[in-house]
Formats: sequence, C-alpha cells, structure tokens
Amino acid sequence: MPKKVENTSYPTIFEKQEVRRVWHDEMWYFSVSDIVGILSESKDVKQYIKKMRARDLELSVNWGTICTPLAMISKDGKRREEIAASLENIFRIIQSISSPTAEPFKRWLAKVGKERIDEIADPELAVTRAKQIYEKKGYPKDWVDKRMRGIAVRNTLTDEWKNRGASKSIEYAILTDEIYKATFDKTAKEYMDYKSLDKKARDNLRDHMHDIELILTMLGEATTTKVTVEKDSQGFKALKTSAKIGGGVAGRTRKDIEKQTGKRVISKGNFKSQKLL
Repeated sequence: MPKKVENTSYPTIFEKQEVRRVWHDEMWYFSVSDIVGILSESKDVKQYIKKMRARDLELSVNWGTICTPLAMISKDGKRREEIAASLENIFRIIQSISSPTAEPFKRWLAKVGKERIDEIADPELAVTRAKQIYEKKGYPKDWVDKRMRGIAVRNTLTDEWKNRGASKSIEYAILTDEIYKATFDKTAKEYMDYKSLDKKARDNLRDHMHDIELILTMLGEATTTKVTVEKDSQGFKALKTSAKIGGGVAGRTRKDIEKQTGKRVISKGNFKSQKLL
C-alpha cells in the first residue's frame, strides 16, 4: 500500500524567499525549483537545472533517486506535481549550483561535514556541541545535564535492541511506546499532542519535558536495559515484554510521586511556551 501524502503544501522561508514543501514519508520534501531558483538567481530555472545536470553526471544519473514528484500548490494557485527532495538530497543538489549566492551555503556544508568527521574521531565533541546548542536555546544548565544523561541512557538501550533483533525504525518506535505507555499512560504521539507539539515542526518530545518527566523517562529506559540484559531477551516479542516491565517500574514511581505530592507529573508545558513546569 503506498504511503499517504498530505494534500497541503506548507511554504517556508529560505534566504528571505518562500520555498514550498510537503510532508511525505515522515519528513519534509522541498521544491527543487524553488531552492535552485533562489540560489542560482536564474530567470529560467528549468534550463538551469538541465544544464546543472549536464555538468554533474553523477547527479544526473541519480536524479530519479534523489528527487520525487509530489503535488504542491503552484504560483498560479493550482495543484501540480513538482520535483521535490528531502533535506539531505537538497544539500546534494546545492553542491552542484554554480553561483556566488550558493557559496556561503556550500562553505557552511563543508564546516558541518568537518565537524561531523571530528565527532566520529572524538564522540565527546558531539556531546559538548549538543550541550552548547541547548544552552544557546535558553535551557537551564541542570536541565541540559539531565538531557545529556538521558541521551546516553537511550543510546545504551537502542544498542541492546539492535544487538537483540530489533532492526526496523517502526520496531524501535513500538518498543519506545511500550515504555511510554507503562510510564506515563500515553504513547509518544499522545504525549506530543498533550503538550501541543508538532512532529512536522521537528519538535522533539524530550526537549519539552520538565526534570521529573526526563528522570522518569531515563528510569524506564535504564530499567528496560537492565531487564533486557538480565533476561537475555532476544527478538522483538521478548524485547517488547522487557520494555513493558521497565516502563512499569517507572510508572509505579510516577504514581507514588503523584500520591505524595497530590499533583500530576505529566505537564502540558513545553519549552516553546517557556513553561516546562
């Protein structure tokens, strides 16, 4: 069954100009002609793309893989199929644009590439950079420390899942939902909706949790890792059982906190509203 494509395109702003995009296959796809038109400053974008592909044979050979025809609202207001690409593939296309306007973007891509290589050689650099990003966004230092610890706990758990038979992203999502449901009585999507978060806007649920929510999430995942190892859980079905057990430990802790404080642990607050508590 083909995956459902959303009927509405959502413009975004790039270089102070509008770029059309559409949500497809759980990610944003951007109009190739809009991006190329902005960065090339060409008056005939179709001809520019044709010449660009002629110059870059590798890009041309892989064009059908890199680009996807998707329905978008044209400038005349009518719906038409437009060539679109994911953000990763848009970066590849930009590398082939020969224009002074594209040069700053290319330099930025080179900088990001170097940083990624440095992080592979020294993973601590990635942690440091992530902390700096959170702090620049205005998160308190003690919250950032918990978030970093939570990332480490999560990575340890997903490594165990991978080594024990979970191989698809949908399986990781189902296992995570088992922990969330046992801990907070909500799936990830239900939790996102409760906090008024939007996956299309790339909102990350954990970035909008307050301290206790983060700690309980860590407890659920750390306990799941412990149970998985101790029971030597192998295969998706056994991993799912361990996830329920691990989340259950965190869930009982949550209920005890609520009993002692008389307040719900789960908050509708999110960082976008600057009200995490």
